[in-house]
Amino acid sequence: MAWNIVIAGGGFGGLEAARRLERRLPHNSAQVTLVSDQNFMLYTPLLPGAAAGTLEPRHAVVPLREQLHHTHLRLGSVTGADPARKVLNVTTGDGREQELPYDHLIVSVGSVSRTLPIPGLAEHAVGMKTLPEAIALRNRLLQSLEIAEGIDDPTDRAEWLTFVFVGAGYAGLEGLAELQDFAVDLLDRYPRCRDQGVRFVLVEARDRVMPEIPESLADFAVRELKARGIEIRTGTTIDAMTASTATLAGGEVLPCRTVVWTAGVKPSPVVKRLGLPLDERSGRIVVDRTLRVTGVDGVWAIGDAAHVPDPLDLDSPAPPTAQHAIRQGRKVAENVVRALSDRAPGTFTYKTLGVFVDLGRGKAVASTMGLRWRGVPAWFLARTYHLASMPGTKRKVRLVADWTVGLFFGRDGSELGRLGHPGRLDTPDRIALERESIGAGD
Repeated sequence: MAWNIVIAGGGFGGLEAARRLERRLPHNSAQVTLVSDQNFMLYTPLLPGAAAGTLEPRHAVVPLREQLHHTHLRLGSVTGADPARKVLNVTTGDGREQELPYDHLIVSVGSVSRTLPIPGLAEHAVGMKTLPEAIALRNRLLQSLEIAEGIDDPTDRAEWLTFVFVGAGYAGLEGLAELQDFAVDLLDRYPRCRDQGVRFVLVEARDRVMPEIPESLADFAVRELKARGIEIRTGTTIDAMTASTATLAGGEVLPCRTVVWTAGVKPSPVVKRLGLPLDERSGRIVVDRTLRVTGVDGVWAIGDAAHVPDPLDLDSPAPPTAQHAIRQGRKVAENVVRALSDRAPGTFTYKTLGVFVDLGRGKAVASTMGLRWRGVPAWFLARTYHLASMPGTKRKVRLVADWTVGLFFGRDGSELGRLGHPGRLDTPDRIALERESIGAGD
């Protein structure tokens, strides 16, 4: 009888595990089922580009069915598990509850934005973790420019032209740089906004930006952003938000209509319902160096949801980055194949390929194999790395086409906030209702 292998999650690690199992398992020796709540894998490093119009949003995703040829794709949400019975609980798109039996389960459910109990955060901030959030941010910037252009009072106009980013990690720094780049490119089309200028503020609780990269590169990034007029507030937090203000620690109030929250991630909440041991500090699933869940037969975990021991510091988890999730996916697939043939699994090790931070405008910082890069060479390396990492030849070609068109023809400034969400046919003035909701801070 064929083995049942179930993969929970279709992100970097889950997709790579399924692809490697398809290549390593003898034909028809196992049924591999991948459970995902969406039928694509989001290439998250390209989210800032999708938000800022440097690439078509559809080209930042990889259709799972396009990449998987023998894996069964089950579209649905993972809601729990019973390791004793070896079943995974899934809710399908039409609301049906199902149990998927497994011999081996690979948990790769990823992470969600980490929020804090800050008044007004949930109601008024915008995230930068998913494709809908990135597109919503793009639309919000365009809507803000349109509204500001029609306001006579410069003080009232300033609210709509101020954008605050909270968190100076990868997502915060790249998102801020790309969106500011986008706004500056558009200003010539908005005379009033151009004369007044846009204001971008980066707020970071730690004493420096990007602790993941060498300090010299972080300093270069700070100088580059400040040269564009971006304000950087390190050692500062946000205490409260309203629809039109952000209050910083110390009492300073910034009039603004857009706050972008990129202050870290946490494991998907579903990990608490899987019946697996969790690390007390991080909330991630505890695994050993082979990626096997401690004390649970037939269950493995990878990616942002797993506390994978860092080979350089076994008390700390491996970095929650795409390149590590991909390599964990490959290793866990190899280990499952070894387990099926009663062979000992191998330990997960890695060597960082490098770090890349795209700052837009042909600028970036990068560190690869001990070498540090900045400016145009780093920007070229960053784009080359993402192109090489993107699965599928068709996706690579589309990326190159988008980037090339953007270099010669600039970015599109159409605001498509209602795309995919049409109003009722009997609504008399849908556009007016949309504008009212924007003005109310929704």
